[in-house]
Amino acid sequence: MITTMLGKKIGMTQVFNDRGVVIPVTVIELQDALVVEKKTEARDGYNAIQLGYGDVKKQKSVNKPMKGIFNKAKLAYKKILKEVRVSKDELAAVNVGDIIKPESLKVLEGKFVDISGTSKGKGFQGVMKRHNFSGGPDGHGSMQHRAPGSIGSSTYPARVFKNQKMPGHMGDVRVTVQNLLVHQVDAENNFILVRGAVPGANGGVIEIKKSVKKK
Repeated sequence: MITTMLGKKIGMTQVFNDRGVVIPVTVIELQDALVVEKKTEARDGYNAIQLGYGDVKKQKSVNKPMKGIFNKAKLAYKKILKEVRVSKDELAAVNVGDIIKPESLKVLEGKFVDISGTSKGKGFQGVMKRHNFSGGPDGHGSMQHRAPGSIGSSTYPARVFKNQKMPGHMGDVRVTVQNLLVHQVDAENNFILVRGAVPGANGGVIEIKKSVKKK
């Protein structure tokens, strides 16, 4: 059974368990997944399926590479295409055109998952916010309150080393949070409650899959 799904982050709330303890959870809306293509180890070197998510509102918004994939399978266009690695048995259990329902995640209820998403973009930031630098002296005579300080390496080798922590663009990168407990899977209303916070802003697309560390 395929247990990797995409969802839309709705936001955070809190629920109570049987002992009356408050649990912070993130609400994730799930959608049906369309099997667009199957990749086999004999032909492609690995076993995987490509899943399509989200209906397309405007046909002209779909680019030519995406159209080629869906036209080859003779399926309706989807907004997002995601490839998922599967086992040989899982690959044989599905066919192109099948619909994978959110209820397939019911087996993950009470278990741990890894969730990936795009973190919130924070624009161009300095080293104190971006890298947690302590900053310079706070006295009035100091001319270096929030500046990074020296970044060079003297006469030799007379260059700035790679990966030097400096000001720059912060956020808007793929982030994975591991070992989040699935509190509840509501297949009827197509949402899942995951304990704790997940990456990204409300309304963002996130990926839910089985934990690779906790079994």
